[in-house]
Amino acid sequence: MQPSTGGPACASTLTLFTRSPTNLRKRLHCQRDVKDPIRKLNEPRATPDAKPLRRVVAALILRGEAPNCEVFICQRSASQPMALKWEFPGGKIEPGETSEQALARELSEELDISATIGHRVTTIRHSYRNGGAIEIEFFLVRDYTGEPVNRIAIFEQMLWSPIVRLPDYDFLAADLTLIRDLADGKLL
Repeated sequence: MQPSTGGPACASTLTLFTRSPTNLRKRLHCQRDVKDPIRKLNEPRATPDAKPLRRVVAALILRGEAPNCEVFICQRSASQPMALKWEFPGGKIEPGETSEQALARELSEELDISATIGHRVTTIRHSYRNGGAIEIEFFLVRDYTGEPVNRIAIFEQMLWSPIVRLPDYDFLAADLTLIRDLADGKLL
């Protein structure tokens, strides 16, 4: 291909000659008048389909003492996204709520328990292949009133599991590092 600049006319049109059997001419239009602003290196690059970071909270509800300590886990229903994966109970932080308030509300709504929210154990950020990202704050819960029940029928199963057995369950991808650290005795 040989570009023909054609002098000043190139400001709006660039003509390319192709050496095809039919000797076709193609014209490509370019606008040199409009310039994109230069992005500074420390500014994040905007992506048109970027999904917002979802902030959620989850409870590590414990019973018993080490080495026989158990944690309460829930299996997502078959109708939910990431169906039948295991997770810790919790949910989204609503505008105006603290993390602790959100977790207390979620445990009341989902499990019908009134929980005393303990200290934050860890915070995990995870990016999914679909472009979504999540930040999960995990809190310790040792004191609560009531017995956990599947109040709004969002779980397939709920059970108490020994902490060392957590890797035996098919957890959500965002929880896998936490599961390994809990089973290895690194966090509690």
